[in-house]
Amino acid sequence: MSRPTLLLSSFIALVIATATPPPELYSPLITSKIRTVAQGESNPATYPQYTDSTVGKWQYFQPDIWTSSFFPAMLYALNTRAKLCGTGDGDTWVELGRQWSTGVIPLETKNDVGHDVGFLSMPFVEEYYLNPTNQTATTAIQAFVADLDARFSPVVGCTRSWDTSDSDNFEVIIDNMMNLELFFVGETLTGNHAYRQHAISHADKTMQNHVRADGSSFHLVTYNATNGNVIFQGTAEGYADNSTWSRGQAWGLYGFANMFLHTHDPNYLMTARRMANYFIQNIPSGGVMPWDFNAPLEPARPADSSAATIGATGLLLLAEMEMSLSPANTSGRDFWTNAAVQILADTTSFAWRPEFQSLLSNGTVNNRASPPNNSTGIIYGDYYYVRAGNELIGLELANCSLGLTQ
Repeated sequence: MSRPTLLLSSFIALVIATATPPPELYSPLITSKIRTVAQGESNPATYPQYTDSTVGKWQYFQPDIWTSSFFPAMLYALNTRAKLCGTGDGDTWVELGRQWSTGVIPLETKNDVGHDVGFLSMPFVEEYYLNPTNQTATTAIQAFVADLDARFSPVVGCTRSWDTSDSDNFEVIIDNMMNLELFFVGETLTGNHAYRQHAISHADKTMQNHVRADGSSFHLVTYNATNGNVIFQGTAEGYADNSTWSRGQAWGLYGFANMFLHTHDPNYLMTARRMANYFIQNIPSGGVMPWDFNAPLEPARPADSSAATIGATGLLLLAEMEMSLSPANTSGRDFWTNAAVQILADTTSFAWRPEFQSLLSNGTVNNRASPPNNSTGIIYGDYYYVRAGNELIGLELANCSLGLTQ
């Protein structure tokens, strides 16, 4: 199996080689901020999605949106951290995770989220891993995976994005790579092997039609629903149809590394490497992750700290996949982990905000909105920040005591 082609300049490679995890990844502020939000649970349930851009106060939304499960999933991530760090409060985080998941349960039978039910399922998947007999978790997973599978077209070979079932235009966004995890969990739970085949088909089509020759990606591909032909390649979130939206690139990087985890198909590993190389190469020299890699610098190009944390977590997963090879690819592991640590260090430097309710600032929710929604804290940016910190401990590249050095 081929090794990754490392294309960074010697300057960037030197910087990455000396990167160390930022102590903020393990700051007591993380647990205190998240605990404060968790103890303020509302009735009926609402969920934090992003903050305002001035004082960093969370904005809350009704459950029927794609981001609702990130906060309860983050509570489960803190249970993982409690185990890694031996703090003894894991059960408390699990109980809070269960409480915060209850507002998502009605969405099992009716929701307007569409293709992103994979994100909605996250806390239930975490509960399932803790206790495979938990009926709440298994019921939710079965409902959400059936919902996602109903969006699959054997003609196109993908799950459909958004709700345009009455249209001949079958739209697929690269974000959907993140929802394929649900298909594999669903297969394990139900024994329905069609779920696995649909995940593979979707990933193969995405690899073919979303990923460009240089490893960059289209955000959106539109197919003809009748014959499966590609009729458009472009974006609904990025700067331009021929540009690369950084968060979409991060979704794809993570998604293909995850597909290799579940299938061991070397094509997925090679695709993840290509996307990772593009992601790393196109970060500006100052380390601030742009909203779109090809957006003009003037007027001031917004940052997106969420793209950085998602990408860093994807790089750490890719590093693990390099070590799963026989023989293990230690040079690939070192390269991806060092790149991830550098991204996390740079992102912490410009976006860590003790005064915000969120952990990070400088996220871009939607720069194409009117007015643009950027310079905020974002719940999924925070979630992957915590996840990345956990992964570094698991890889023995950081330890919990780092936070004590602040």
